[in-house]
Amino acid sequence: MENEKKTTRSHKALLDLIYTAMFAAIICVCSLIKIPIGQVPVTLQTFAVCVAGAMLGWKRGTLSVVIYILIGMTGLPVFSGSGGFGVLAGPTGGYIIGFIFTALCCGIAADKFGRKILPLAVSMVAGVLVCYAFGTPWFMFVTKTDFLASLGICVLPFLIPDAVKIAAAAVLVNRLSKIIKF
Repeated sequence: MENEKKTTRSHKALLDLIYTAMFAAIICVCSLIKIPIGQVPVTLQTFAVCVAGAMLGWKRGTLSVVIYILIGMTGLPVFSGSGGFGVLAGPTGGYIIGFIFTALCCGIAADKFGRKILPLAVSMVAGVLVCYAFGTPWFMFVTKTDFLASLGICVLPFLIPDAVKIAAAAVLVNRLSKIIKF
């Protein structure tokens, strides 16, 4: 009986590691899909971060984002086609750090309310708003741009694309959670 418990725990730990690494890789791939519209491109990173947090829950989802950031800090071009610590210190660095809290919001809601579309969508909206709250002040600091101009550059152009990504992510997580148990 004791060996069965150890095997079950180690099997679960291995699956946790695989899922976390898999979603870190998915975020890396989604960061390469981008539409350049100015200093801050539209990418599928936000979509992937929301899906990771909502599918894996707050611990594994947030960890997958941290791993993604660590991969990018090594210099691999996973930050929308760039890599290295300089990207985090640049205009979009605050948004990348904000992804940690986006995944956290999505994961906490998924853990608490399940994977129903409305709670998922609300948590993803909250998570993206938190990401804006981290990224926009950092953008202002790095570029010496005032608040209203920064909103015009970094937030307003992304409201509709982010709404579409959130809707798609909420539906995808809802449907996948009925088929795949993470």
